[in-house]
Amino acid sequence: MEDIAQKTAAYLAHKNPAGSDFEVSDLSRIHGGASRETYRFRASWTEGGTQKERALILRRDPEASLIETERDVEFNAYRAFHPTGLPVPEPLYLETDEKWLERPFFVMEQIENAQAASPFGPDPYGPLADTIGEQFWRHLGTIAGHDPSAIGFADAADYPAADTCWKVALDYWEGEIDGDALCPQPIAKGAIRWLRRNPPPPPKKISVVHGDYRTGNFLYNEAGDLKTILDWEMCHLGDPLEDIAWAADPLWAFNDPRPGSMIDRDKALAIWSEHSGIEIDPIALRWWEVFSAVKGLAIWISAGKEYEEGNNVDPIMAFSSWYCTDVHNRQLIGWMPDLIKAEGRS
Repeated sequence: MEDIAQKTAAYLAHKNPAGSDFEVSDLSRIHGGASRETYRFRASWTEGGTQKERALILRRDPEASLIETERDVEFNAYRAFHPTGLPVPEPLYLETDEKWLERPFFVMEQIENAQAASPFGPDPYGPLADTIGEQFWRHLGTIAGHDPSAIGFADAADYPAADTCWKVALDYWEGEIDGDALCPQPIAKGAIRWLRRNPPPPPKKISVVHGDYRTGNFLYNEAGDLKTILDWEMCHLGDPLEDIAWAADPLWAFNDPRPGSMIDRDKALAIWSEHSGIEIDPIALRWWEVFSAVKGLAIWISAGKEYEEGNNVDPIMAFSSWYCTDVHNRQLIGWMPDLIKAEGRS
């Protein structure tokens, strides 16, 4: 840790020539993330004769990851949304030169006096569930409602056609399954065949899709204020219903019928529609819900491969490969009879 602290202080001094005597203290790793090494720390320095201090976050590329993402995707999402008033950390520096910390990284504001909830426990929000849930779905609607070009996100992202964005997403995640599976995946493959036979109607608009919007990926305080939305590393342009389906996936609710253990589904979807300005097509949403389970399986299968091969032995990799894979497989098995019946097959 001391080595990282010293190198980080040297980097901050490099980026801030007006300051001097940079020090990094209270450096500690935040465990649980699967795509970046995350550290919190306090930076102090002198500037203009005044002593300054700021709480910051360092997100560094790992040697191996549950999901392969580019750190500039996450940084660009923060950079696009921070000026809009959406609660996200202020992005400060994106660095790809490995001379500083051996691997690429970025630095952003640390949101203090706030916490994240675990999706794998009963009633994580208690009496704050309604208050937090209304903000959670309002902010997701706001993300979908923004024009990607107007906020500068489209400049750094692929812009899919409305009638093929579903295929772009499905092709990607099927490729991850095919590349990382340690054993046959008949349930995932059966679901993928159904998804290809029954493509969804095109979205009303192409929107910014957070990609991992769920319980556990935002911070809130004791009053129930949602303080910041994190973990944008899978952010992309696509059908905004993808985010709804992922946020409402039963995995994140631990047997609670309320999506994310917050507010009931009908209220959540109504709030999202109000703030996005988009009417939800139930047939399209059902497709994206099945897709979300397949996407989840792809992530958990990749986690299992990384753990099995010893590339990343963080316990979260083993847990994801075991528990989350089982949940999504059972989910798809439970859905399939009705889905097949609805398309006139037996």
